[in-house]
Amino acid sequence: MAANILLVEDEPGIQELLKFNLGQAGHRVLTAENAEVALRILKDTLPDVILLDWMLPGLSGIELCRRLRADARYQAVPIIMLTARGEERDRVLGLDTGADDYVTKPFSPRELLSRIRAVLRRRAPQMTDEPVEVAGLRLDPASHRVAGGGRPLELGPTEFRLLHFFMTHPERVYSRTQLLDQVWGDDVFVEERTVDVHIRRLRLALEPSGHAGLIQTVRGAGYRFSAEAG
Repeated sequence: MAANILLVEDEPGIQELLKFNLGQAGHRVLTAENAEVALRILKDTLPDVILLDWMLPGLSGIELCRRLRADARYQAVPIIMLTARGEERDRVLGLDTGADDYVTKPFSPRELLSRIRAVLRRRAPQMTDEPVEVAGLRLDPASHRVAGGGRPLELGPTEFRLLHFFMTHPERVYSRTQLLDQVWGDDVFVEERTVDVHIRRLRLALEPSGHAGLIQTVRGAGYRFSAEAG
């Protein structure tokens, strides 16, 4: 599945090569040549993955990583450090600072794409094309199909995204605001009650297969997806 990627890299040749290869793989790439430009981009755009060079002019990549991990808005965004520093202590420092992965230069574009898929599976499973199944309810992102007990179910596009997020993040309670950020995007301005409307539509779509009860209302907190009785 295509991801929105912020590439923070100051070497023009490497930046262009990575942008081309990532684009060929279907990803959408924004580029920044230093941390300051990256921070300006991040004010308006929340990417799915950040590729971050360690040795940046001015504020270093490791310091930018530290800042992003201290900000709640960016804590869930996977960060892959790109660096020529391959010693163990450097890798440990990068990971301890909050990076999800650490790729040592030189590396192949194929390896980087594999690392991107891996961090998305770990940190943002709703971004992958892998099917997910819970309690007989199966969702396939690649074919955009949902089935309950083998029976096809018809969902609208928003309900599909909402169900995909729930199924890849079970047993956790999400407020309406969090669901808006995760499913609609934090740059989309809609009212919180919009979530309630789509939850109702999702439950109606799941009723024929008996799975409507998987979407649980947690009074005063939000909603939870659970295979266990509420």
